[in-house]
Amino acid sequence: MNEKEIYAAALGLIDLTSLNGTDTYTGIASMTEKVNRFNEVFPNYPLPASICVYPNFAFTVAHTRKVYDVHVTVVGGCFPASQSPLKVKVFECVSAVQDGADEVDIVLALNSFLEGNRDAASSEIREIGRAIRAVNPGVLLKVILETGALSDEQIAEASFLAMEAGADFIKTSTGKMQPAATPQAARIMCGCIKKYWEKTGRMVGFKPAGGISTPEDAVTYYNIVKDILGDKWLCKRYFRFGASRMANNLLSALEEREIKYF
Repeated sequence: MNEKEIYAAALGLIDLTSLNGTDTYTGIASMTEKVNRFNEVFPNYPLPASICVYPNFAFTVAHTRKVYDVHVTVVGGCFPASQSPLKVKVFECVSAVQDGADEVDIVLALNSFLEGNRDAASSEIREIGRAIRAVNPGVLLKVILETGALSDEQIAEASFLAMEAGADFIKTSTGKMQPAATPQAARIMCGCIKKYWEKTGRMVGFKPAGGISTPEDAVTYYNIVKDILGDKWLCKRYFRFGASRMANNLLSALEEREIKYF
């Protein structure tokens, strides 16, 4: 594929994200309406994979969207720090799924993981996964590793821990700390996904997020996934970008003019 073909493909892999403290119900509904109208304005490009918001906006997105191929994604489990009691995290995630979320992104319990309590970190993922799947068996669970806080060895360990605990995707970062996503972290995580798939036969998705905004970023991560995992991962079921600015930048590169649609 040439670069422009990758730009177009990447548009369809974006979890179009708004995670601001100043987000409002009106603003999130407006963003969702832009997604509804996207193919009227840009008929030659794919819709984003999902709209990613805080849990309190799940109902707003679910009841505003008219294009149901676009999923409702929430960041749950007391994102981004994950520093709350497990029962609070479970309640928040379950409530979001009841409100219409198709996908839930949670943060690995670093308070347990970094102290060496891997069982506690794993059990949180399992419990949240069981709870949300009891509401909707098809809901996707993505686990954010916050790779900027981890060594290369810890990234690999956290990747396997999350997959073994039932994660449908592993995700690099919250975007709320630096460094966020890096090609190095992506290569490690994709390598772990490949080893896990070879061992178990279960395909787990990959989501780079945090600081990803340019068409060049899209090409970099697209090629990492292609080179390590292969073409079967190059679809929205197994590959996403977490991004708020990249969609406009990709559209601008494709149309060769500045576009500020989203």
